[in-house]
Amino acid sequence: MSKADAKAQKKQKFEAVFPVLRDELIAYITNQGMPEDAIHWFHKNLDYNVPGGKLNRGLSVVDTVEILKGGALSDDEYFKAATLGWCVELLQAFFLVSDDMMDQSVTRRGQPCYYRLESVDLIAINDSFMLEGSIYHLLKTHFRAEPYYVYLLDLFHEITFKTEIGQLIDLITAPEDHVDLGKFSLNKHQLIVIYKTAYYSFYLPVALAMYMCGIPHASGSSDPYELARSILIPLGEYFQVQDDFLDYGGTPEQIGKIGTDIIDNKCSWCINTALARATPEQRAVLDENYGRKDPAAEARVKAIYEEVGVRKIYEEYEEGSYKRVMSLIETIPENPLEPEGGIALKREVFKSFLNKIYKRQK
Repeated sequence: MSKADAKAQKKQKFEAVFPVLRDELIAYITNQGMPEDAIHWFHKNLDYNVPGGKLNRGLSVVDTVEILKGGALSDDEYFKAATLGWCVELLQAFFLVSDDMMDQSVTRRGQPCYYRLESVDLIAINDSFMLEGSIYHLLKTHFRAEPYYVYLLDLFHEITFKTEIGQLIDLITAPEDHVDLGKFSLNKHQLIVIYKTAYYSFYLPVALAMYMCGIPHASGSSDPYELARSILIPLGEYFQVQDDFLDYGGTPEQIGKIGTDIIDNKCSWCINTALARATPEQRAVLDENYGRKDPAAEARVKAIYEEVGVRKIYEEYEEGSYKRVMSLIETIPENPLEPEGGIALKREVFKSFLNKIYKRQK
């Protein structure tokens, strides 16, 4: 079987779990005596917003459990891992429905943003809350008897709050309708990336898998969760910088979309790198043209990116990030001793993430 076929098969198996969980959620509100139109509405909310993406975050939970347990999972283990994965996808859906409203976005995953559907509009605010609430219903249903249940709750609450902090910094730093490059900086960009993306996209899936596998906490710097965080947050930062660069430096054929960070006034790595190196004359061009819905203005910004050498700086950044993350991974013992009755953290968890990202073109 080819690598692509194996990947597709893995995704299909994961997708098959969603209808089971969706039907559980529908059964719950049905048993609460909710009217038929509310049940139908919730069903539409779940189907429209949760499946349909790349599912990388959810699949990462399953992949990590498989790596930690060292092979194929039993049916029960797989279902539990996939349920945690779909909880991450529900969190993602909650963020995206609300984020699209805040940004007044038009499309998401090739279809109209949910709030733009006829009759939905601002009801989408409550629908986003229901997506978040669904996480905790599923956790209670499937994990309440587990000794790590409270850790799952704590983790989801903590990561949700961190992501919302990141969203706040992003919203007040780079509103689409008011350009002020004086608010931008590489430090601000790093904060936004770490809090808005890295925690829930990289740390959350792995930490969930670690709890499911019974990896215990330890005191101080030897805590495996702290070690995982110290690797996954820089990895998530590298991923987002890569994403920012591809928005400018990748072709539509490569990345599957037309980059819009410049016209959307995004606080991206590219503009912050250019601002840090621009001459006063170049800075004036950036101030005048960044964030404007005008192809000519966008072209002038891209010309400054070329002048200050953003491509070369990115190549150096990518190599440096790869080496930094690899050196962190190598702090994990190559053949770790399994704790009594438990599972040890493995290098392969982090290498699998890094190998998917390094030198990616889309």
